[in-house]
Amino acid sequence: MSGRSSGCSTGTGLTALVTAEAAPVFGRFEASRPNEIWTGDALHAIRVDGRKTYLFAFLDDHSRAVMAARFGFAEDAVRLAAALRPALASRGVPEHVYVDNGSAFVDAWLLRACASLGIKLVHSQPGRPQGRGKIERFFRTVRGQFLAELTEDRAARLTGLAELNRLFTAWTETVYHVREHSETGQPPLARWEAGGPFPLPAPAALADAFRWSEWRTVTKTATVSLHGNSYQVNPGLTGKRVELVFDPFDLTVLWVRCGSRDAGTATPHHITRHAHPKARPEPLPGDDAPRATGIDYLALLDDQHTKQDGERVNYTALINPETGTSDNDNDGQEDSRG
Repeated sequence: MSGRSSGCSTGTGLTALVTAEAAPVFGRFEASRPNEIWTGDALHAIRVDGRKTYLFAFLDDHSRAVMAARFGFAEDAVRLAAALRPALASRGVPEHVYVDNGSAFVDAWLLRACASLGIKLVHSQPGRPQGRGKIERFFRTVRGQFLAELTEDRAARLTGLAELNRLFTAWTETVYHVREHSETGQPPLARWEAGGPFPLPAPAALADAFRWSEWRTVTKTATVSLHGNSYQVNPGLTGKRVELVFDPFDLTVLWVRCGSRDAGTATPHHITRHAHPKARPEPLPGDDAPRATGIDYLALLDDQHTKQDGERVNYTALINPETGTSDNDNDGQEDSRG
């Protein structure tokens, strides 16, 4: 559970990997290799089923490839984890994660996850967003090329978050990832893959990194309490301060640590709450797409993505029949801060 470097003590019971003063500042430059730096941010997006959505995304600085992306109904740590965890399992572990100071990105959970996996977590300084131009540009591309296709009528026919995320994945893989980037001169995914293969975290290590933890002092009766629940622990821990590690969606199982060492599990004594108060799951309805009327660009991409099963996109299928040009020809230049 420790990082690869020492630093200052934090209120989370962990040690920060670097102090704010020593943290690297990413100005106008490009990472030298894939998975050196992932930059993360959240985009306020469209409304689905009457609720506002947020897109959590992480971009590889070297290649501009999308490492993680998922829409959710809240801008919180649970939705951030839902985007980041699958990315780490399939893309590998970056050396740095560079984020802003939004509430989800300063949550103690993210600090714990990064420290557990040996990732250096770096926050941009308020009012000094140097190095964030690449993901800001990506979000402009998302608005201009993906969200622009979700007109009020088309958005109203979305079946829910599952379909929105599926359509976004199709657009990412069949358009964004295979198009030559104007700054690098290469398709983002190809440039990222050229640096591989990348070692993947062990499933057990990844599962532990994405657990939450809280600190409690063991009572004289060898019990601890957590959000209305009570648990029995090893009597030898009486009077000691321990770390309770848990899956936020399942409070029936707690792992106990004392002095950075495993101290067994806590036996449930009285359970009134089965999930953490902040762990609010989102209902994901079925993936049945609505019946299309007219030309549905996103549905065509979704179908193309499914049929190709990982093959490169046929760009002739994306040429605008009226202008004879691609929808991606007018891509803007890199933000001056990127």
